[in-house]
Amino acid sequence: MGFVSLGLFGSLAKPCALDWVRWRGPDLNGISRETGWLTKWPDDGPKRLWKAKVGTGFSSLAVANGNVYTLGNSGRGRGEEKDTVFCFDAVTGKGIWSHAYEAKLDPKYYDGGPSGTPTVDGDRVYTLSKHGMLICLDTADGHVVWQKNVASETKAKRPTWGFAGSPLVIGGTLFVNVGAHGTALDKKSGKILWSTGREAASYSSIVPHVRDGRQELVMFAHKALVALDPKSGSVFWSYPWETKHDTNVADPILIGDKVFISSGYDRGCALLQVDGNKVRKLWENKNMRNHFNPCVLIDGHVYGFDGNTGRATLKCIKLATGKVQWEEDSFGGFGAIQAIGKKLLIISNQGELIVAEANAGEFTEISRAQVTGPKCWTTPVLANGRIYCRNSRGDLTCLDVSGK
Repeated sequence: MGFVSLGLFGSLAKPCALDWVRWRGPDLNGISRETGWLTKWPDDGPKRLWKAKVGTGFSSLAVANGNVYTLGNSGRGRGEEKDTVFCFDAVTGKGIWSHAYEAKLDPKYYDGGPSGTPTVDGDRVYTLSKHGMLICLDTADGHVVWQKNVASETKAKRPTWGFAGSPLVIGGTLFVNVGAHGTALDKKSGKILWSTGREAASYSSIVPHVRDGRQELVMFAHKALVALDPKSGSVFWSYPWETKHDTNVADPILIGDKVFISSGYDRGCALLQVDGNKVRKLWENKNMRNHFNPCVLIDGHVYGFDGNTGRATLKCIKLATGKVQWEEDSFGGFGAIQAIGKKLLIISNQGELIVAEANAGEFTEISRAQVTGPKCWTTPVLANGRIYCRNSRGDLTCLDVSGK
């Protein structure tokens, strides 16, 4: 199974129980440690506990300390466009608080709205808007601890579809993918500690890793994969990776001294090996072309959606060789995936939720049910016996798979 060496990053936030405190979860690899959840459902799916409206957008969910957080945009056509950070009771769906701020929907060739996922760190939650507004809120009542437009302050160019990476907290430092190779801030005050140039960022999130005892931050830049020194932002190593429209979106997957990367628009995927500050390509092909949702790695095999929205299929490829093991075309042309142990939790573009085995031999479906409407590009989240999923219109649904 793929992993991020969080243990040596001893100052990373420690989530409680089976919380999902940030994008890609506690281990930042899209894999949950949860056990005992219901994988076999009736035809109409798991019991729905609650639903809510959260506005237009593609932000995923963070679940922490009994609450669930997400973002959405509303007010289009009324001259009142705004992003809202929502906090709900994770069990009942009761609104705990919300915080809104002015923000354009910006529907450029798609629905628009925020893409980044909230990050919970203790009694604080951090969000980054597509326009570069970085906000620190108190989790108890949603009051603003500090906020700033980090893009404006660093004079960083905004990428075509806006900033999409989710904040990362390590110890006392907050990292965001804004600027050429990211920006670091003091998490308590918002003071900028370092920034890395005004070039447009990529759309991926930053992934921490420890290799040969050295702490690194690995991320996509506009036209390359880079590894940074978290203390200074200086580049340890880089590997050129250019994609049509500069759309490097899916987070890299880190496995010891190897890195799996994938991009859409027919760019393809590659497995890289890092030795010191030198990078060499082990293989490259077009068998996995992640438009934006990243893959999961289980037992030496990569599972993910290959192709752009509307034309993608679910595939399994072998990490060591890049060879396709199987592909499945029953998800309406796109979807998103979370892994729970050796099970895959998949949401289709049309709002079907599917459980399948992480089986490299063949696609093995366990359950499938229609749980919401299209368009579903947002990764579903299983946490503490409940599945949370949303569509681009902002229909948020909570389902009970606890078995209780």
